[in-house]
Amino acid sequence: MDLTDTSTEAAFRASARAWLSANVPASLPSGDTRDGFARHLEWERDLFAARWAVVSWPHSYGGRDASLWEWLVFEEEYYAAGAPQRVTQNGIFLLAPTLFEFGTDEQRDVLLPRMAAAEDLWCQGWSEPGAGSDLASITSRAERVDGGWRLNGQKTWTTRGAFCTHLFGLFRTDPSSARHKGLTYLLVPLDTPGVTVRGFGRLDGDEGFAEVFFDDAFLPDDAVPGGVVLGGVGEGWRVAMATTGSERGLTLRSPGRFLASAQRLVDLARSTNAGPRLRDRVVRAWLGARAYELFTAREVDAMLAGRSPGARSSLTKLHWSELDVALHETALELLGPDAERDDAWARGFLFSLSGPIYAGTNEIQRNIVAERLLGLPRSR
Repeated sequence: MDLTDTSTEAAFRASARAWLSANVPASLPSGDTRDGFARHLEWERDLFAARWAVVSWPHSYGGRDASLWEWLVFEEEYYAAGAPQRVTQNGIFLLAPTLFEFGTDEQRDVLLPRMAAAEDLWCQGWSEPGAGSDLASITSRAERVDGGWRLNGQKTWTTRGAFCTHLFGLFRTDPSSARHKGLTYLLVPLDTPGVTVRGFGRLDGDEGFAEVFFDDAFLPDDAVPGGVVLGGVGEGWRVAMATTGSERGLTLRSPGRFLASAQRLVDLARSTNAGPRLRDRVVRAWLGARAYELFTAREVDAMLAGRSPGARSSLTKLHWSELDVALHETALELLGPDAERDDAWARGFLFSLSGPIYAGTNEIQRNIVAERLLGLPRSR
C-alpha cells in the first residue's frame, strides 16, 4: 500500500491546513459545559459554512464529496492544528453513518444537512441504569399506539444530552421479546412532552452528562421528517450494531487525534529531563499512534473493497482506548509535580480513563475479539 498523498490529496491537505491555520480558535472552554458547548457550536457552524464540517459527505448535504482517504487527511490536519473537540460528534460520526445505511431518502435529505449545520444536535440514548455494556438487556419500552409510539423508561450516561435537541435510542417494542429481539431504533426530539432531561455533573465539574426519562411520552410518527423509526420495527439490534461499528471503529476516534497527542508527548519529553524508562514509554506511545494509523489505512482499504469491519471494530476500540490512557499516563509522569498545573494533559488523562468503558467495555471487546476473530470457544 502506497501511503504517499496523491496530487489530489496533497492539494486537499494544503487547502485544509491553510484554512485551519487561519481559523482555528485560540482556546475554548470545555465543550461539556453549557458555556463551552455554545462556544463550540459557533466553531462547528464556521466549519459548516466553509464546508469542512463533514468533508466526506455529498455536496448536497453540506460536504465536499471527499474520499475516505481525504477524510483521514482532514482529521490529521484538524488535530495537528490544535482544533477543538467536535461537540456534534455523536450525530455526525455515529448516527449519520447509520442514516446513510438504513435511513429513508427523506430522513437523509432532511436530517443530514441540519446535523451538519449544527442545527439539530443529537445524543445517544442507549445505556440504562441496568444496561450498560450489556445493551441487549435494555428495558425502556415503546408501545405502538394510534399515530405513533408511547415511550416509558430511562436512559443514562447520555453524553452532552443536557445540551442536545434530539436523541437516537433503542427501545423494546415487543414486550414478550428477550435480549436482541424486539428492539426498535427510534429518533426522538427531546422537547417531546413526557420527556425529561436531567443533567448531572462529572468528577471534573463538567455538566454535559444527562439522564433522560420517558413518562408516557407520545412520539408521533412524523416527529422527524421521514419517520421516527430507523431501519424498521423490530430491527433495532441490527441497526444498532452498525452504529457500534462506527463508535468503536475509525469515525469516532480517527488516527489524527492520537498522532497529534503523540507528537505533543514527544515535544514534552524533549523539554524535560526524562530518563531511559520514560523515554522508552514515549517511543512506545508514538509507535502505538503510528500503528493505529497504519491499521486504519488497512481498514479503509478493506472498506473501499466492500469488506465490512464487523468484529474488527472491537480490536480497533481496544487499541485506541488503551493507547489514549498510555499517552496521558506517560505525559503526567514526565510532568511530575507540575502535572496538576497542566490543564490539557490533566483533563485529558481524566477523560482517557473513560475510554476503556464507553462504546462497550474493553472486557466485552476482548470477548468479541476472542470469539469472532480468533474463533475461541465461549467461556462456560
